[in-house]
Amino acid sequence: MSAASKKVVLWSKTGCHFCGEVKAFLNERNQPFENIEVQGHDVLRDVLEAKYGIRHVPVIEVGVDGTFEALLEPDLEKLAALLAQPGETAAV
Repeated sequence: MSAASKKVVLWSKTGCHFCGEVKAFLNERNQPFENIEVQGHDVLRDVLEAKYGIRHVPVIEVGVDGTFEALLEPDLEKLAALLAQPGETAAV
């Protein structure tokens, strides 16, 4: 399975420096992702709070076959590891 077949969901807001870094990281790797813009949508922050106990962004969810793992901090090394395939080296 390729990294491109992994579903990536990015919870972000306009003007967030870390969110921009994550978007650039994913775009550089041609990794498709769904962006959920939380600015002006407090109900979406409520969803984050219910799921993870936080209201801040970015939150990055990486999933395969409906099972997702979430990064609650903008850790690009961990993101690279989640996107890497078994046997591949995670390049940042």
